[in-house]
Amino acid sequence: MAIPTHAPDDTFVQLLTPEGERVDNADFPLEVSDDQMRALYRDLVLVRRVDAEATALQRQGELGLWAQLLGQEAAQVGAGRALLPGDMAFPTYREHGVAWCRDVDPLTLLGLFRGTTNGGWNPHDHGFALYTIVIGDQCPQAVGYAMGMQQDDADSAVMVFFGDGASSQGDVNESFIWASVFNAPVVFFCQNNQWAISEPLERQTRIPLFQRAWGFGFPGVRVDGNDVLACLAVSRQMLQRAREGAGPALVEAFTYRMGAHTTSDDPTRYRLDTDVEAWRLRDPLERVRSFLHKQQLVDDDYFAELDAEAEQLAERLRTGVRSLPDPGVDAMFEHAYAEPHSLVERQRDQYTRYLAGFAIEDAR
Repeated sequence: MAIPTHAPDDTFVQLLTPEGERVDNADFPLEVSDDQMRALYRDLVLVRRVDAEATALQRQGELGLWAQLLGQEAAQVGAGRALLPGDMAFPTYREHGVAWCRDVDPLTLLGLFRGTTNGGWNPHDHGFALYTIVIGDQCPQAVGYAMGMQQDDADSAVMVFFGDGASSQGDVNESFIWASVFNAPVVFFCQNNQWAISEPLERQTRIPLFQRAWGFGFPGVRVDGNDVLACLAVSRQMLQRAREGAGPALVEAFTYRMGAHTTSDDPTRYRLDTDVEAWRLRDPLERVRSFLHKQQLVDDDYFAELDAEAEQLAERLRTGVRSLPDPGVDAMFEHAYAEPHSLVERQRDQYTRYLAGFAIEDAR
């Protein structure tokens, strides 16, 4: 008997259908006010505009690279808004929506991809760690941080983000073991966008990814990753469970990467346009917009004002990215350690003398 590569759609936790109809789920109830619905839609629109503007800036030569999130906004906003101030998030390099929810200025993110900074924000100020380029590397860090919270008796939890491709990495699976054995307060949030660059999901697994959790001794749940309400409800419950000492959990947000892996990628070489178009019908923004219309929670002025706000944000990014200052030549020595370190200081002095030697030669 053939083993299916993924579970059917009816195994998803879904609270808002692609047509914008609200549905209930007894296991993951969620109450949201009208104002909260409007706020979630605002998040989705502005996060998408940041992504679109950054992509355009890269094409214009203002950024060296950009990792797009088109189609994954609901997963990131839903999970991001479930985090409490005391929680800590560990991202990959694509969690621009989570960064938005943790009040990291999008212009700061652009500085990272422009090469003017190696990060640019204090993780403790935002409860949001620096971006991680190495696939899966953030997972052991997240579990270690969660174990530290556990030792401190903190009433908080960690959420770590990774993709379906990273689920094949040793770091991720080793993190599952440590989290399970030590009952760490961490939620693993897998954005299954079905493509690890050009490798499809069936190259990563023969069963739904969320089912792997049970083999490590903790629960897993699959959620409609294009449904911001479902992502919010499931993330809230799993995070609260972790805070209360029930240990880790795995959330698989089943979504689709409608854009390229990064701006250096050409997805037309390995996937069908018909698949992309099919997923556009499940667009995470359109289903919330449809719900707002059907429930008469907004009028045309609301959308016009939101469009104007998005344009102002885009203009700030366009202007701001071009005025980001280049780092000094010794910037590489900053923040290597939390406190001054004698070895780093010696290296800085050696490098300064090395650069000064060029000035002496030029003077001759």
